[in-house]
Amino acid sequence: MEHESLFSLTNPELWVLVGLLVFIGLLVWLKVLPGALFKALDGHAAKIQAELDEAHQLREEAQALLAEVKAQRDEAERQAAGMLEAAKADAALMASEAKARLEEQIARRAEMAERKIAQAEAQAAADVKSAAVDLAAQAAEQVLTARLAAGGSDALVDQAIGQIGSKLQ
Repeated sequence: MEHESLFSLTNPELWVLVGLLVFIGLLVWLKVLPGALFKALDGHAAKIQAELDEAHQLREEAQALLAEVKAQRDEAERQAAGMLEAAKADAALMASEAKARLEEQIARRAEMAERKIAQAEAQAAADVKSAAVDLAAQAAEQVLTARLAAGGSDALVDQAIGQIGSKLQ
């Protein structure tokens, strides 16, 4: 095989080329090749478009969900702030009530202590008066006894002196 020309009728490559061109021409003439090709391309394009639409829809859903989560977070933050303010107000109220109760309790205890002191003072004064009366009665008895012993004894006076101690108490 020397150098043969491609367009030589004895060249098998020419006949392969001719057969290929006839086959492709037949496919084009029967509209198999362009129809199937375009149908495959249209199907692929439709599939891609569907995926793009789904991705767009998923993105919109994700954005809506994100907005909802942000709104919930903002609401939760507002509620937390409200709860914190309420807790502070409750704490301040409890502190003022506790302070008032403490001051009231201190005042009651001081009043009780003053009453006890007053009772103790009254008891001490009564004890001093009683002791003074007893002492005065004894002194009067001794003085009267000494005067009567010097001037004679009267039974009635002796009886009166004996009763003075019991009547003064």
